Amino acid sequence: MIAIMSHATSEERLQEIVRHIEKQGVTAHISRGTDRVVIGIIGKADPKLAEQLRQMSGVEEVIKISKSYKLASRDFHPDNTVIDIKGVKIGGGELVMMGGPCAVESPRQIDEIARLIKAAGGQVMRGGAFKPRTGPYSFQGIGVEGLEWMAEAGKKHGLLTITEVMTPEYVDICAQYTDILQIGTRNMQNFDLLRKLGTIDTPIMLKRGFSATYDELLNASEYILAGGNPNVMLCERGIRTFESYTRNTLDLNAVPVLHQLSHLPVIVDPSHGTGRRELVVPMSKAAVAAGADGLIIEVHTDPDNSMTGDGVQSLYPEQFAELLQDMEKLAPLLGRSFNTHKEPVSSASSK
Repeated sequence: MIAIMSHATSEERLQEIVRHIEKQGVTAHISRGTDRVVIGIIGKADPKLAEQLRQMSGVEEVIKISKSYKLASRDFHPDNTVIDIKGVKIGGGELVMMGGPCAVESPRQIDEIARLIKAAGGQVMRGGAFKPRTGPYSFQGIGVEGLEWMAEAGKKHGLLTITEVMTPEYVDICAQYTDILQIGTRNMQNFDLLRKLGTIDTPIMLKRGFSATYDELLNASEYILAGGNPNVMLCERGIRTFESYTRNTLDLNAVPVLHQLSHLPVIVDPSHGTGRRELVVPMSKAAVAAGADGLIIEVHTDPDNSMTGDGVQSLYPEQFAELLQDMEKLAPLLGRSFNTHKEPVSSASSK
């Protein structure tokens, strides 16, 4: 349930109500919006608590949230969450463009791609140091050394960085080198990993499982939010359907639906969503038109020789640059903003 507070409620009174709630053996989370302050009550509360709260001064209304996810719900947090990472705001109305290779392959490779991503106007460089692969004999990633190469390239070129983390044991080391941690489709319901991510404050991009419903995605995000990390963004990356022409089916319904159900930013991955280079650009534009807060796109200087074999879905750097120029023209028509000429991110990836 949630308790909606009166505008006149003092901070001291607010804390008194929080203490009363937590004495009942449940957790209280405060959400401060532009129009109201809400206390979310998480846990199995005594049915009498709702009535007690209704009678307390400062409480305007008590509403039961029927959804299994509470903190991710727009009922709890009516304003859009904006995640500010060293001046780059995700969910704040400006499009965020993330680009880079599926995997970090060498210092020279990641440095050159970082330079090109920055020159195109991107704000975030993606790159995998640990790769979950369908087959056990496929390239699994460079490991910690790859994180170091990517961190250095990000710092040099003024880019934020994002990389995938696969196990709870690697969360701290990945967070040390990277600005955003990505949870891949295969780990969306790795609950031990999600709980660990709730104990840090590094922003998390949670990818939808390829057979997951919207509710399952939002419940997965709830694990991170309930653990104390509010910096979560959702990612639609395509789902598995009967269609075999594309790698996955990019479900752009997810963008407006997730915005309706939740306050969390929504990113779209058209590379994995289609698996075909020629479809990445049109689906990127469609995703932004649907309301996506940003895109994460595979970019490679030599996709035919990509170590992961995902080159078929990677844009060439010049295609990425052209797409971002188109986004600069498209964004204002959709009430958004995007500028390919941005100031460098301060101390990016220098954790």
